[in-house]
Amino acid sequence: MSNDRGQSRSDGEGGALRAARGALVNMSGEQLARGLGWFSIGLGLAEIIAPRGVARVAGVRGNHNGLIRLFGLREIASGISIFAQGRRPATAVWSRVAGDALDLAALAVAFASPDSSKGRVAFATANVLGVAALDVLCAQQLSRQNDDGSGTGGRVHVRKSIAINRSPEEVYEFWRDFQNLPRFMYHLESVRVTGEGRSHWVAKAPAGMSVEWDALTTEDRPGQLISWRSLEGSEVDNSGSVRFERATGGRGAIVRVELEYNPPGGAVGATLAKLFGEEPEQQLKDDLYRFKQVIETGEVVLSESAIRGAGGLPLRPAQPPSQEERALKS
Repeated sequence: MSNDRGQSRSDGEGGALRAARGALVNMSGEQLARGLGWFSIGLGLAEIIAPRGVARVAGVRGNHNGLIRLFGLREIASGISIFAQGRRPATAVWSRVAGDALDLAALAVAFASPDSSKGRVAFATANVLGVAALDVLCAQQLSRQNDDGSGTGGRVHVRKSIAINRSPEEVYEFWRDFQNLPRFMYHLESVRVTGEGRSHWVAKAPAGMSVEWDALTTEDRPGQLISWRSLEGSEVDNSGSVRFERATGGRGAIVRVELEYNPPGGAVGATLAKLFGEEPEQQLKDDLYRFKQVIETGEVVLSESAIRGAGGLPLRPAQPPSQEERALKS
């Protein structure tokens, strides 16, 4: 009789868990995102108002009030972002996934501490893993909706220009030798020509990973234009062009680069790239300034921080801007 009651209770609990799991799976991405948004704000308020209580529940000993309050601010910001982004806040939910990773890293450090309560830390870790699974589920649903045509799907389109004190023909010749590109494009590991108009590219990706693709040169006008697109089956779907124009008065060249690509993972990849500090527009801007240095001086003479300068602005010797540079800034 006792075993029957125990089995009945176990079956009932299992049924409840299955029902709860089914309800979560059947929720729309928008509904789940709103729930996570309110959860994020509530947790953040608790971490800000009662950091000692949160630490005690998590089994963490010592004074970590400042760090816990910072985590609380991050949670509130994530919750507000979910509501601010409207119906499909995939970016905000993926930022919660990154926050979950930070929480798990902090709990791993706490678990290794001899002063922590191992049981409570393990319980807190299990809860964070459960929430992280919901975050990933929700973000994937929202990203799929975007990829199906209700959003951009994470596609990135970037345009940048720069004035260079060399002729368009000279700039074109340097760029046309694709093996030169990793000298100033720091995200590229290598470019190898594999055949007539074809090349193989290897690039760095967030979190120490790398991606590869094959490209076809679709147009090549010496001294004027190079355009390309990736081949079917490539890890990165991309296309673009580089135009080499003679500056007004024949003083150097204007290089105009246009890129369009889908990061690995679509919207997920685009979001994670930004979270890892790899903003595509800034990256291309830095690449072009390094290109200017390499072709004008033969090497990169400024560090990354010097290229960006205070507030992310490029530095250069004090001199009045040329007409072309003023046009590019306008």
